[in-house]
Amino acid sequence: MKNHVPRTIIAFALPVILLVSCQPAAAPTPDQNIALTAAFETAFAQLTIPTETPAPTETPIPTATVPRTPPALPGMFQTGILKPENLPRTYVADTCQYLQNKWNPNNSVPGTVVMVVMFHGITKDATAGMNQITVRDFNKLMNDLHELGFAAIDTRQMVDFMYGNAKIPLRSVLLVVDDRHFAESFNTHFRPYYEEWGWRVVNAYIGIDERPDLWAENAALSAEGWVDYQAHGYIHNIPISDGSDDEFIMGEMNGGIASIQKYMNKTPIAYIWPGGGFSRRAVELGTQLGYKLGFTVNPRGPVMYNWIPQADSVNPSNPVAIPETPAGNPLMTIPRYWDIDARNQLDNVRVISDQAAQYAEQNKAIELEYYDIVCAPAYGAIPPAQ
Repeated sequence: MKNHVPRTIIAFALPVILLVSCQPAAAPTPDQNIALTAAFETAFAQLTIPTETPAPTETPIPTATVPRTPPALPGMFQTGILKPENLPRTYVADTCQYLQNKWNPNNSVPGTVVMVVMFHGITKDATAGMNQITVRDFNKLMNDLHELGFAAIDTRQMVDFMYGNAKIPLRSVLLVVDDRHFAESFNTHFRPYYEEWGWRVVNAYIGIDERPDLWAENAALSAEGWVDYQAHGYIHNIPISDGSDDEFIMGEMNGGIASIQKYMNKTPIAYIWPGGGFSRRAVELGTQLGYKLGFTVNPRGPVMYNWIPQADSVNPSNPVAIPETPAGNPLMTIPRYWDIDARNQLDNVRVISDQAAQYAEQNKAIELEYYDIVCAPAYGAIPPAQ
């Protein structure tokens, strides 16, 4: 390969040549061609001329990212404590939203449970009727609940828990008194527990616009804030069924809203089905009217976030209980324990809570990995504890 002298070399050598050529002659003039050649060779010899072209620097090739495969999510928590026909149902369709609410450290921890208890009448008699509990047994129930770590919540707290897993006590109880009562009943039986423990009570109030004295007494309790009034129909004496038409359903459900708004200055967010009667159509209309929760008289079990026991069909263990699954919305068909049997169920509720917590902990890593791979890009990371 031929070497070419760069222009920079010529430019460097030229002053040398000129310098030599301009020296005064002290002797006979030498041959100019010889002098020029010698000067050029001297300058050229002092330079290093590359003989090969440098190899270009190689651009590193990025390593391919291997896609992460999300793990299979575990099945829903099951328990052998419930009767086989009382199957827990989920209602949150968005898996990512469910997991975010479940594992958000600022929300209720897994295993948080609500025991809904239904009361009708509290009697001083030694023997109580079918829909009554004695004062003695009522006080035992309340004290047992407290000693076992339960705490009473109100309807707003339960709505926030059932919809978004908002923080409530690990073992919560919703105390629901059906029908209209004089203020004396609440002051005598429930006020002491509100003053001592801060426990609120829910009253499923019949909306028919009569008995101004009853409305006035209960409106005063509502204003105090510790008796939480929710709708229990308007006429109330005819349970809703699959044969009920829209006019009747709307009269009962919307009539309850109008009366409570008028006298209590609030809008109910729960509907306690009169006589335990409901239908798929009534559930649909109720949600359109703004009801967030509905309560039956069926004692299926306790409830948790995205976990409500329901029955698919009529079964021998409770032949009078209307099956909830056909109604299509577990949030509007929440079970309730009867007051006279509630004490017998306390240990079962506690065990279900513990079992659910253990099952969640066993599957926490899997669910969080799934969330990180599938959900986090769109939903963001699980929020930190505050």
